[in-house]
Amino acid sequence: MTSPARTRVVYWNNIPAPYMVERFNAIVDRGDFDFEVWFTDRIVPGRTWDVDENTWRFRYRYLPVTKLGKRKFHWPTLVFGKRVDVLVSLYAEPSFLAGWAIARLRGIKTAFWCEVTMDRWVRRTRWKDALKRFVFARVDATLGAGPQGQQFAMRYGVPPEKAMCLPHSIDVALYSEGSAAARLQRDTLREKWGLRGTTYVYVGRLWWGKGLSFLLDAFAKVQQQHDQEVSLLLVGDGPEEEKLKRYCEENGIRNVVFAGFQQKPTVPAFYAASDVFVFPTLGDPYGLVVDEAMACMLPVISTSSAGEIEERIEEGVNGFIVPPEDSLTLADRMLQLARNPEMCRQMGRLSSEKIIGHTPERFAADFEDVVKRILRN
Repeated sequence: MTSPARTRVVYWNNIPAPYMVERFNAIVDRGDFDFEVWFTDRIVPGRTWDVDENTWRFRYRYLPVTKLGKRKFHWPTLVFGKRVDVLVSLYAEPSFLAGWAIARLRGIKTAFWCEVTMDRWVRRTRWKDALKRFVFARVDATLGAGPQGQQFAMRYGVPPEKAMCLPHSIDVALYSEGSAAARLQRDTLREKWGLRGTTYVYVGRLWWGKGLSFLLDAFAKVQQQHDQEVSLLLVGDGPEEEKLKRYCEENGIRNVVFAGFQQKPTVPAFYAASDVFVFPTLGDPYGLVVDEAMACMLPVISTSSAGEIEERIEEGVNGFIVPPEDSLTLADRMLQLARNPEMCRQMGRLSSEKIIGHTPERFAADFEDVVKRILRN
């Protein structure tokens, strides 16, 4: 007798982001599915991380592309490929919707990765909302990182039993162990980067949507009101870098260090050299850097405009949640931690405890569970 065919699952993502590669490797390591990944692009402007296919343990393909003027259309290969049982994909581009439609016509179960979007980042229109309601009412499931993502999907017509939760993950060991090792050289690192006093760190794109102008204003207020030196470490690159540097010069904001973009293995050292992570975003769907900072034993100050933030930050326990675009409240919380080093350290310890189980291995196990639920529906 021939053994039954394994469930074939295709996960279609836009780009091979490092955190997704970790998850895909973990899914393959479990060996429960015949698993393949599709990407629309290998790299895109504004994303400068390394892509090394030699580290991938999963089957993959980059989809063929046709340029239509300034736009690109990536051709989903479902219609040409072998049997597929479940297709998981994004939905916010025509290519993804075309792939979803082909899959649905072929009787393939479909699921959209669905995270909450904030008004400051996304321009809402009636036709987009109408299209979203049409497709969400017909997809077999949505996968969101937490309650906000589930509620967002249900708002567009997904039944509660189909709005599933699939929490994010990071390489917890890399950040916790890497930062622990780097803290042994903390003084040397701080001297190298010119950091003095309580150091606030931001990691991410230097772009207006991240709210960095409000962070600089808040930091300036902290400098004025605190009786000791403080520093601000910005790790990343982006289109606003020169503008932010000019803003510091023109407004006399001192001790701001622009560290540039760093590949993942070097990032824990920057967390280790710092004392508080600040995430002033105006509209992130999630913000995995919050989880990274927590794994590195840092308290977190984030705006309320990061998806699922209340699932990660317990107010006054391992950090603070502040309104977006509110430099005064942000400065107050930054000052509170600068004036209370022991509170800062205790919050950091609690951060690391909250994030310890959010690993790619857990994501893979959760992914297996949701795929089985999708097939049962």
